[in-house]
Amino acid sequence: MAGKKETDDSDLFRAVMQDVKPLKRRTPRAAASPGSAEKETAPKPATGKKKQVRRAVAVAPPPPPKPKQSALQHGDIAGLDRRTGQRFKRGQLPVEARLDLHGMTQTEAHRALSAFLSGQHAAGRRCVIVVTGKGVGKEGGGVLRNAVPRWLNEAPNRDKVLAFEYARQRDGGAGALYVLLKRKRVG
Repeated sequence: MAGKKETDDSDLFRAVMQDVKPLKRRTPRAAASPGSAEKETAPKPATGKKKQVRRAVAVAPPPPPKPKQSALQHGDIAGLDRRTGQRFKRGQLPVEARLDLHGMTQTEAHRALSAFLSGQHAAGRRCVIVVTGKGVGKEGGGVLRNAVPRWLNEAPNRDKVLAFEYARQRDGGAGALYVLLKRKRVG
């Protein structure tokens, strides 16, 4: 019975394939070297009524563009697992370093913040506190209190910062920020 099924399959295959025409054979081209730009052959001068044909050399596609990082807000924990995010917001992660910006001008504070974050990230620290002060008596808070979140979202700091949140009262309250740094990548 197996012999009959094989002949039925063969007959069916031949019946289906009777109208199929083979493709024209092409001579294989040399593969493009990695990283070479896509090239087209130069058009030949038209002679008679023949069409000009351009052929593209296959190359590897460029790597996808790096997605732009969105701006962080107080308490954004999108890049964290739920438990770590909650511990961070509650001030339960161990604070490994502290930067106090009291008494600094905006320029000095901006430089100090960038240097501090770079140093702490390079040292592999994760949770730090940045004290800005509350700006008592000023409508909307102090200059540094408003500027630091913006500076955390600017390059090169944004590449190092995973999240930030107002500190608990024991650590400075609204006049300080917990900053969670990204893990240092090896290699």
